[in-house]
Amino acid sequence: MSTETVRNDTGSTPTLPTAPCSVVWSQGHAFVLEYTGGGAHWVGFDAFGRPRSMTPAALERQGWSTHRLAS
Repeated sequence: MSTETVRNDTGSTPTLPTAPCSVVWSQGHAFVLEYTGGGAHWVGFDAFGRPRSMTPAALERQGWSTHRLAS
């Protein structure tokens, strides 16, 4: 499996989903959107299996896709 993250083919930058429980892929890992009292955070696991929480801005900087990439 590739850990590369791609943008859509139209060249435009897609926007992150905003529906609760949305799933996106970043660097080969799934992240789920959770809303808490402090706002929205994307949660998942890092390469070592540790929990990771990211703001939408941090996920945008890291890169993401709505599809898991095949190797």
